[in-house]
Amino acid sequence: MLALLAAGVVLAVAAGAQDGPAPSNRFVCTALPPEAARAGCPLPAMPMQGGALSPEEELRAAVLQLRETVVQQKETLGSQREAIRELTAKLARCEGLAGGKAPGRAASGKDTMGDLPRDPGHVVEQLSRSLQTLKDRLESLEHQLRANVSNAVLPGDFREVLQRRLGELERQLLRKVAELEDEKSLLHNETSAHRQKTESALNALLQRVTELERGNSAFKSPDAFKVSLPLRTNYLYGKIKKTLPELYAFTICLWLRSSASPGIGTPFSYAVPGQANEIVLIEWGNNPIELLINDKEHGLLKRSALGVCGTLLQPHLNVAQLPLFVSDGKWHHICVTWTTRDGMWEAFQDGEKLGTGENLAPWHPIKPGGVLILGQEQDTVGGRFDATQAFVGELSQFNIWDRVLRAQEIINIANCSTNMPGNIIPWVDNNVDVFGGASKWPVETCEERLLDL
Repeated sequence: MLALLAAGVVLAVAAGAQDGPAPSNRFVCTALPPEAARAGCPLPAMPMQGGALSPEEELRAAVLQLRETVVQQKETLGSQREAIRELTAKLARCEGLAGGKAPGRAASGKDTMGDLPRDPGHVVEQLSRSLQTLKDRLESLEHQLRANVSNAVLPGDFREVLQRRLGELERQLLRKVAELEDEKSLLHNETSAHRQKTESALNALLQRVTELERGNSAFKSPDAFKVSLPLRTNYLYGKIKKTLPELYAFTICLWLRSSASPGIGTPFSYAVPGQANEIVLIEWGNNPIELLINDKEHGLLKRSALGVCGTLLQPHLNVAQLPLFVSDGKWHHICVTWTTRDGMWEAFQDGEKLGTGENLAPWHPIKPGGVLILGQEQDTVGGRFDATQAFVGELSQFNIWDRVLRAQEIINIANCSTNMPGNIIPWVDNNVDVFGGASKWPVETCEERLLDL
């Protein structure tokens, strides 16, 4: 079409030349195909008159130059149109990947569009620059034509056609740019929504897995289990995962069953750095059950200073003998209470208070951050167990509170009328680990334990 337009310009010039001073010169104009326009059509050399070109020759040269420029611009527009086509294909592939329909693509990050920028914004900027260059060149050609052909007027139709074509191209480019921006925004929104949906699903799944892990117990409820320690060794024991805070009073209750002789051993012990006997409940050999608190010299050597029924005869001792008798092979509920104020303590068996006293480590706070062991007495924090002091039997419902429970509360726990987990250490499956052959088993119900008394 551009070649036809150029031929139209030549016809117009030839018609104007017939009215000039050279009636003998005639021109034959023929429409050129686009291939000829691209390759260039050599024209015969025109005779020079006085060393200067005639207006017709100057116009012909200007038209040839304009035709070459139009051909170049057409090629540029074609390459830009191909770039737009590739960008559209790229966006289509992106949409396919976002929707999960595209085939697997290697994550190498290669640019499959050649030198075309990946960012649509760069493509828009490149097309804008090319369009501005075309406009500048067209304006330059118009100025040259006005300067070189002062007597000949470029046909208005040709200029309007060029301007109209450029206007259409500009509108097409702007429309395509707008579409690309809309598709980019839509793709971003869809990607963000898909990512949020995926993260939400993963979070829900993780929460569900956590709930299943917490509830993954072979027991009817988290506290319906017992720890079995069948042998007197130095490697069977249970360990409470939680530790104690600093305490100025406590109540420790548990169910136990043992027929070991002599002595049931150590149902529990609590050790802190620098003090292995911070809290210990032990029955060793033929001696009565003892409660040790902050016993630096190992309270087992102090029995001679103690009176009967747990009454302390010497002030500020760290050992209290408890009037408890539990080595008959039956279930028994044991509770001991203590407060740092005057070292007051109490001992309960099966809901009944059997002993009380004072001056047991008075004004000494229980140190925090130690290790709580079931079934072994610690000579160092968490270790150096002595088989002769090991507990033999079964333990359950080991709970610790940070206050002295009232006698009625202890009675209600012992006769199964209330279930009150410890607010410091509760008896739950996921808070107790067993080692060395110790095992966990479903425990008898509270009512069944009562029948065993």
